[in-house]
Amino acid sequence: MVENHNLKIYNSLQGEKEKFESIHPEFVGMYVCGPTVYSHVHLGNVRTFMSFDVVFRYLKHLGYKVRYVRNITDVGHLESDADTGEDKISKKARLEQLEPMEIVQQYSNDFHQVLNQFNCIPPSVEPTATGHLIEQIECIKTLLDKGFAYESNGSVYFDVKKYNAEGYHYGELSKRDIDDLIANTRTLDGQSEKKNPQDFALWKKASPEHIMRWPSPWSDGFPGWHLECSVMSTKYLGERFDIHGGGMDLKFPHHECEIAQAKGANGVEPVNYWMHTNMLIMNGQKMSKSTGNIVNPKELISGDNNIFEKGFHPMVIRFFMLQAHYRSVLDLSNDAVIAAEKGYNRLMDAYHSMDDLPVSEKSTVDIQVWIDNSHAKMDDDFNTPMLIAELFDGVKMIQAIHDGKQAINEHDKQRFKIYMKAFIEDVLGLESIENQNIEQLDAAMQLLIEMRKKARDNKDWATSDEIRDKLAEKGIILKDGKDGTTFSLT
Repeated sequence: MVENHNLKIYNSLQGEKEKFESIHPEFVGMYVCGPTVYSHVHLGNVRTFMSFDVVFRYLKHLGYKVRYVRNITDVGHLESDADTGEDKISKKARLEQLEPMEIVQQYSNDFHQVLNQFNCIPPSVEPTATGHLIEQIECIKTLLDKGFAYESNGSVYFDVKKYNAEGYHYGELSKRDIDDLIANTRTLDGQSEKKNPQDFALWKKASPEHIMRWPSPWSDGFPGWHLECSVMSTKYLGERFDIHGGGMDLKFPHHECEIAQAKGANGVEPVNYWMHTNMLIMNGQKMSKSTGNIVNPKELISGDNNIFEKGFHPMVIRFFMLQAHYRSVLDLSNDAVIAAEKGYNRLMDAYHSMDDLPVSEKSTVDIQVWIDNSHAKMDDDFNTPMLIAELFDGVKMIQAIHDGKQAINEHDKQRFKIYMKAFIEDVLGLESIENQNIEQLDAAMQLLIEMRKKARDNKDWATSDEIRDKLAEKGIILKDGKDGTTFSLT
């Protein structure tokens, strides 16, 4: 923890750098738009959530108490602009002949498993859209009462023109003009219900074939996509909070609509700092299933793809992603990840050699300057690539001390080790591959031990013996005792 540290982050709304001061005296509030759980999480999603994992980690490193809220969209917003089309979760459920909530559970589990592989810390609160339908309905009532919404044929829409007429500016975040928005509005099903083409849905009346539906004062239907984030962020962080994050594709219309809803309902600016991550491309091109220029996280880890020459450990991929600033486009390629793997190994090898650093009476290296420089890089809009550059300056110091070209005393050595650990593990979230392999082995073994126990309970001795014997062939010995079964490596 760093005492009395003033953080500067980039405020994309104001376009200037300024001292970070939390709105709440008791905690820093951060909300990040989570996944719509109808498919496997993709690498672009991983990059976004990893970026905000680092923000979460760094604020905690500085001593802030952080309440990090990241939602799960389990209603399934619509294919077009949340006003028409088929619900994505319902569509997936129909295609796979499952209940919608089976789809939600399946892909929520997948999402958590993938982020866990990349060592992302779970958020403080992970609310779901379906768990906050009452609050969403109440928010719609408030917007209706204040004249910022209207009902039409069982659906409810936000009145953008009325909002602007009250002195607000729909388009302030994305710097868009309402007249341009009107001119560029697509002709979509449901537009005839609206007063104005740029109005967006707060509640949609469900068609007879729509599976996911709930009762409301206006119709059996479902909430608009934008509403859930406004409701859940303010419920857990207050009417105004510190940081709101997401991918740059959410800036318009999603985040723009969130601002309008929050201002319309509560009359205050909802967010102090908006942060948006940029795109992840591959081999210089946008990832696309149609062109085959796509790989998912599990394929990149396993090597089961036709693009990369081998699989890469999640920590190598994490290191690769953090080598680019979150607001920069990141190009994923075989050569780039190979280079990142070499860099990761060099960093971790030097880090693990610090216990063996020879100690002198006096230091010729200035550890405090290195610590201050490292903090300064992260203070400047969470600049992970520049922090990594500082870490490699630390690697050079380690090598120079080993070679006798520089000297370090015992006090500075211990501080050096503490801050290398803080920046590598606590802030960047990089683990030693060996340590993570041990954790993965332990998890796999506990599963096999449980399977063997069930076989023994069912008197399936053949399966029980086969599990024991196959593991023994690989040098893993099971030992049954009064407190259960343990394993050891030979």
